[in-house]
Amino acid sequence: MKNKRIITAAVTGAGDTADKSPHVPVTPKEIAHSAIESAKAGAAIAHIHVRDPKTGKLSHDVELFRETVTRIRESNTDVIINITAGGGGDFVPSLETPTSGGPGTDIQTPAERHEPVGKLLPEICTLDCGSLNFGEQVYLGPEGWLREHAKLIRASGVKPEMEVFDTGHLRLANQLIADGLIDENPMYQFCLGIPWGAAADVETITYMRDRIATDGSWSAFGIGRMQLPIVAQAALLGGNVRVGLEDNLYLEKGVLGTNEQLVDKAVNVLNSVNLEPMSPQEAREILKLKTFTQ
Repeated sequence: MKNKRIITAAVTGAGDTADKSPHVPVTPKEIAHSAIESAKAGAAIAHIHVRDPKTGKLSHDVELFRETVTRIRESNTDVIINITAGGGGDFVPSLETPTSGGPGTDIQTPAERHEPVGKLLPEICTLDCGSLNFGEQVYLGPEGWLREHAKLIRASGVKPEMEVFDTGHLRLANQLIADGLIDENPMYQFCLGIPWGAAADVETITYMRDRIATDGSWSAFGIGRMQLPIVAQAALLGGNVRVGLEDNLYLEKGVLGTNEQLVDKAVNVLNSVNLEPMSPQEAREILKLKTFTQ
């Protein structure tokens, strides 16, 4: 399928964005609806976080994941569900008490991060492949924790999407593969432009692309204004793409968009370079996803 690319819609994310745009879905009903509409617009995969319906903030509540996933499945919309397993990694250093996190610290163990995945069995879940200076906080992903998390995902049969925020993350991802913790046809996501990780440019994409496993597939996304340029650049370099309100709130300068509008723009970008969006079923075949009986 050389002329086709997989589009992922990352529909809500974990950032404090609910008060910045009325289009950011918050409740399970809203998140599921946005995933469904994104699929109708051309997304093969919906990447799911959940939020506290009262505050709009990040939540790890398994029941919110369950309601969201159930609504998508019961809609009979043929979209691949990708649940985040990267929550609970935020460490905010405190100068007063440096051995413990300050306000905003939110740490979960590998088992806690895996709980929604293990209970709901989506086709894909994320595996963040390392620690990162993430603005004013540190995202914690120690190697030992990643190995334990990879074992839990592998035992569940769910496909891990290895989130690569920097070049060292790529090296660690490849080591997990070499050590037998990630099954064949590994799946990489290049996360670009996030302070202070890998840059959102062609040189970085090319560097990463040339160092993945020989049987691997890859996707890339850029945040903010680089979202759509990275769609074009990644697609032309042979990769899949991701858009959505997790990474960018705007259709163009000053114009807030919806997830389905961003997916539609991604489809137009692909079409402009003689490419087409892959269907969910085509993506399942390429990614060799396991089908679970619900």
